[in-house]
Amino acid sequence: MLSGWLAISVFVAEFVVKFTLIIMILIKRGDKKPSAPLTWIVLILAVPILGVFAYLLIGETRIGRKRIARHREIISRVHSPAAISIINRPAYSTELPETYKPIATLAEAVASNIPLSGNSLKLIGDTDLFIESLVEDIQSAQDHCHLQFYIFLPDRNGRRIGEALIHSAKKGTLCRLLVDSVGSRNFLNSKLMTQMQEAGVRIIGALPANLLRMAFARIDLRNHRKIAIIDGKVAYTGSHNIADAEFLIKKRYGPWVDATVRIVGPAVRDLQTLFIEDWYLDTDEALDGLLEIDPPVISDGITIQIIGTGPNSYNDALRQLTQAAFHCAREELILTTPYFVPDEATAIALRTAARQGVDTTLIVPARNDSPLVAAASRSFYEKLLDAGVKIFEYNKGLLHAKTMTIDRDLAFLSTANLDRRSFELNFEVSIVVYDSDFASQLRFMQRSYIEDSTQVDEAVWRNRPWPKVLVHNAVGMVGPLL
Repeated sequence: MLSGWLAISVFVAEFVVKFTLIIMILIKRGDKKPSAPLTWIVLILAVPILGVFAYLLIGETRIGRKRIARHREIISRVHSPAAISIINRPAYSTELPETYKPIATLAEAVASNIPLSGNSLKLIGDTDLFIESLVEDIQSAQDHCHLQFYIFLPDRNGRRIGEALIHSAKKGTLCRLLVDSVGSRNFLNSKLMTQMQEAGVRIIGALPANLLRMAFARIDLRNHRKIAIIDGKVAYTGSHNIADAEFLIKKRYGPWVDATVRIVGPAVRDLQTLFIEDWYLDTDEALDGLLEIDPPVISDGITIQIIGTGPNSYNDALRQLTQAAFHCAREELILTTPYFVPDEATAIALRTAARQGVDTTLIVPARNDSPLVAAASRSFYEKLLDAGVKIFEYNKGLLHAKTMTIDRDLAFLSTANLDRRSFELNFEVSIVVYDSDFASQLRFMQRSYIEDSTQVDEAVWRNRPWPKVLVHNAVGMVGPLL
């Protein structure tokens, strides 16, 4: 009799838990795409224990009440009228073609940054050249060095950056390094970090992941930004991490192929603002006084716009900007991304561009360091090919650059991938460049990727073995959770 009542109690408890979670999912859905909530509901019903545990672990975008309060406080400081008025931020309405004003307006609405003219940009595709340039700027610093990277490895290039920061710190420069606690866990337990701290470099691991934090915040929310600011006058952003191109922790997929820009001009201040916000989230140290630094204005410089997105802001912004950019294309659209698992609306927008006659090209790695993501990406191929999208798989390493060019006139360069994680969960930074010369430079780099790629043949793809079709489509069904 006791065992019977126990079985009934377990059944009732399981039903109550599942029913409660499903109600929570439906209530919290808000303006989310229906695919993710539906996938969670199916998972909870089909695999009750693991489904319930997975949802409690990663089902909700929670960064913790303390961080939310800190973010509101620092935002009120760095975006106050007094802070914004420090620098004369030029109007942009007369500088942009009518076609691109909707993108600029949308970006301003979600990121509070307007397009700024007077900037000089240098595009860097070679990892060692990026490290060499950053080392030179760090060693030349007079006031401060701010570095923020998702991955910092204690390898050859990591040591070069570490030694440069040690050199600057010893001569009195204030050096701060913010790294993601998961992406840079090897560095945070390394001898190199200890040496840097002993020299006066302040190092913080962002968004610590541990069992205690699980109860208050989602532990897989990561700071995926890559930013460097030197003296408030020079900045870097792009897809490069601080690591060797060979990326020895995943050397079978190397070399990593990336793209970064070195910026001199007023837009440096907007990248500095993002660093200040993120630093405050994990330290309570306010650095907003540094926003008084006046970056140089380059005569005849180009117009760019910095966009920071993340789970503590309007996190649908990046998705909407991406779709808006697709719709702006009239002749040509070229995309590169290592991880392609878009939501259905973004995939439709990409297919629509191709069907409207836009020469649409997608470049992804032939071998991905995440087999699951690779399979999910390939579940989109058939519809893309049917719409006329050209798909190329890069063969000379892991293409890690996240780029987009439109009509050889507009360029995007980002830390964000074309997937739900980047669109909704990670802290990311993107740059929009309203300049045909730079767009042509980036397009030239993209074309070099195509030369080292194999085009996916539509007929061959349609006739691939059925086990591959099964795997791709099955993994694609859980794409909203990847």
